[in-house]
Amino acid sequence: MLIALLLVVLAVFGAPLFAVIAASALFGFASSDIDLSVVIIEIYRIAEMPVLLSIPLFTFAGYLLGESRAPHRLVRITNAFLGWLPGGLAVVALVASALFTAFTGATGVTIVALGALLYPALKQAGYPDRFNLGLVTTSGSFGLLFAPSLPLILYGVVAQQLNLGQSIGIDDLFVAGLLPGLLMLTALGAWGFWQSRHAHLPLTPFSWREAARAVREAIWELPLPFIVLGGIYGGKFAVSEAAAVTALYVLIIEVFVHREIPLAALPRIMCESMMMVGGILMVLGVSLASTNYLLDQEVPTRLFGIVKSYISDPLTFLLLLNLFLLVLGMMLDIFSALIIMVPLLLPIAIGFGIHPMHLGIIFLANMQLGYLTPPVGMSLFIASYRFARPVMEIFHASLPFLLILMLTVLAITYWPALSLGLLAG
Repeated sequence: MLIALLLVVLAVFGAPLFAVIAASALFGFASSDIDLSVVIIEIYRIAEMPVLLSIPLFTFAGYLLGESRAPHRLVRITNAFLGWLPGGLAVVALVASALFTAFTGATGVTIVALGALLYPALKQAGYPDRFNLGLVTTSGSFGLLFAPSLPLILYGVVAQQLNLGQSIGIDDLFVAGLLPGLLMLTALGAWGFWQSRHAHLPLTPFSWREAARAVREAIWELPLPFIVLGGIYGGKFAVSEAAAVTALYVLIIEVFVHREIPLAALPRIMCESMMMVGGILMVLGVSLASTNYLLDQEVPTRLFGIVKSYISDPLTFLLLLNLFLLVLGMMLDIFSALIIMVPLLLPIAIGFGIHPMHLGIIFLANMQLGYLTPPVGMSLFIASYRFARPVMEIFHASLPFLLILMLTVLAITYWPALSLGLLAG
């Protein structure tokens, strides 16, 4: 007990998460008289996961896109085709942000890369300033449920290591996130439509000339979603192979075709992207060891027994799960939460008859809310820094979007067909 309290204190005072998890695993195995080399073996085991290659490759591709003028081209082409709709510019912001976040991961890059384009455009179009701040801040994490989202891949990797007897494919997770992501997009788009009608904003007429120019400018980036999704579901690529093709394609286009990223900048971009990946993989490696210990000690089974003694039906469990994940998102970043909590929650959820794919979408949808809630709320702090506004002002501006997303999370939770319907087809 004393060791556990000491580890909690170290975590509270800022000790590296991987060190705290590794120490807990080492202590657990030592107290059970198990050779400590098992921790090293578990860390090495991640090198044998082919799908894990997709994490650094997709991350590198996302960082390359963020360094280029791809965000500008993405905003222009979505505006050309959607800007004429009532609330069209708000929808443009949401669609562009979702696509960009899907490729860059939930790292806040979207706010930095697209914020400089979207915020002035929304302001010039006449949207209220508070709405603009809230929309751009929300965009920082919007898109987590769309392929090839890094958190989706990471959930699949962690879930696969539990060997719970149910298939949890990364490609299936990409499909499962599609309808829930579109629901969130539709709900936020409806709010943007209401704001535009309420403010009596003028509409931008559709122009075939501008649409053609936007397509011509973005002609090299347009194939990206088809390369990833078409390659995977057409049976041409595995997920890791699709990641390799995507990274190579983006590298060639942005460095040698558009020539927007000088060769001299590549080492810096590689370093920055791999520093983030390295942190995730280090936590993942020691967490696999910790998870192995928890499974050996039947901790998930015992937890399920405790939960079952207080909760008798899946609906109540799902409601409490949402509340727990909302609080968890306030305290932990999404990658840490995935790696630490999924091994504990997934066996319990399966015990209540909840499909692993459905749980994954519920988990990520809730974690998306965590980016907009203090005290951790990364999107709040990045937007505060980006637009030189107090964090609480950013939070108040984001509150309507947060409430709308909460309602969509409830729909995703209690309507499993949203996540599983396309898989059944």
